[in-house]
Amino acid sequence: MSDTATATFETRDPRTGEVTAEIPEHGVEDVQAAVDRARAAYVNWSKLPFGDRLDHVLAVRDLLLDRQDQVVDVICKETGKLEQEAVLAELMATCELIEYYRKHGAKALRPQRVPAGAMLPHKKAWIVYEPMGVVGVISPWNYPLTLAMTATVSAVLAGNSVVLKPSEVTPLVGLEVGKLFADARSDAGEHPDLVQVVTGRGQTGDALVRSGVQKVAFTGSVRTGKLVMQAAAENLTPVVLELGGKDPMIVCDDANLERAASGAVWGAFTNSGQTCIAVERVYVQDSVYDRFVDLVVDKTKALRQGVGAGHDFGSMTFAPQVDIVERHVDDAVAKGARALVGGHRVDQPGLWFEPTVLVDVDHTMDVMREETFGPVLPIMPFKDDADALRLANDSSYGLNSSVWSGDAGRAEELGGQIQAGNVCINDCLVNYAVGSLPFGGVKDSGIGRVHGVDGLRAFSNTKSILASRVALKREPFWYPAPGWFSKLLGRTLRLRYRRGLGKKFKK
Repeated sequence: MSDTATATFETRDPRTGEVTAEIPEHGVEDVQAAVDRARAAYVNWSKLPFGDRLDHVLAVRDLLLDRQDQVVDVICKETGKLEQEAVLAELMATCELIEYYRKHGAKALRPQRVPAGAMLPHKKAWIVYEPMGVVGVISPWNYPLTLAMTATVSAVLAGNSVVLKPSEVTPLVGLEVGKLFADARSDAGEHPDLVQVVTGRGQTGDALVRSGVQKVAFTGSVRTGKLVMQAAAENLTPVVLELGGKDPMIVCDDANLERAASGAVWGAFTNSGQTCIAVERVYVQDSVYDRFVDLVVDKTKALRQGVGAGHDFGSMTFAPQVDIVERHVDDAVAKGARALVGGHRVDQPGLWFEPTVLVDVDHTMDVMREETFGPVLPIMPFKDDADALRLANDSSYGLNSSVWSGDAGRAEELGGQIQAGNVCINDCLVNYAVGSLPFGGVKDSGIGRVHGVDGLRAFSNTKSILASRVALKREPFWYPAPGWFSKLLGRTLRLRYRRGLGKKFKK
């Protein structure tokens, strides 16, 4: 690659702070060259039937499983997460999504017959889903395999090629994704240029968005997502944006408090809280508030934070994010909150912050308004269901949410009124693991959906086709129209669409 051959940046192990690699910083010419290679690969790939594309993606999955120890090691070194977290949330989630598309992908992209309507009874209509071209995927650092593979797998199964730009914090995982697609072999042959990987910081991502790709899939912060959308608008490039969250958890007085407290602790601290669908604020009915807080405190104090087996979760990943977590906790304490557990950085090399439980919080505090993205669990009481909904919806975000109640009807009623793209009842976070469920946000949390039928069609152009069942000499609406036609049309219109007239006519 020519224009930035000597430019590099460092990637570090967040558990120790040690430099792990020097990575090329690709510039505009490099990115364009990658897009050109992907476009050339698209020509043949897009012509393959879905079964051949699927077979190749299954070969990629087989190769991922063969290399799982190597891939997990790279994930852990770049993110600081534990091996079990990497296997469960990265490899298993990826494999499960591919499995869903193995079973249902062909049907999702099959031409769909639709009614032509009463005005055109002699016509037939259907929808086809066609590949778009080259898709630019910009993936984040918190789940660098899963969130890169979600968009990449969906795009290539829909018949597109991909240029992947992984986060500059976790570029080695992105390069592993590229190797999997480059090295895979199937009955569909070899497709080494199907998925191109470019590495770098913001300038590289900006170059990809402006490179003439047919779609951009971005996962990351709201601020950067808006910049991506602004740049994409210059070429009217469509986007899928999966952005931040400030996900509320509502715990009702009839909930199983033991289960709810365990769910809150796992939902807040898994991956050291660096999950866009993490539990970021908890609202507990006042009559059970004290009991719930006691349970959460006990469970949090029992957590084991560290490296390797025998621990529950590892380090944080990105140094500036640790600063944000510290600022949110300090702001809350300065405004009257209390840290019942934790509240500080861990005094050791690397990026470590204690699992923290905050009480006496309110919506004047940054920790209840902004995405914390760290191991912090603020808990606040509410009076009744209306109060819980008011608090839950008092946010610019709308990604995920959870409701905890022993009454299924109550939980579903509350969930239906939460302003979020996803709701989980008596559980949390696991929505993303269900490949059949479309995933995405409302409000500032994003645009578009991944997963499910919607996620596969998101990377397709929808084409509508209308054809004649019977070859008429002329259509009834063509010129010249007979003089009586407008009166007949008016009578037909009222008979068909005016309520009550059709029933009266039948009598």
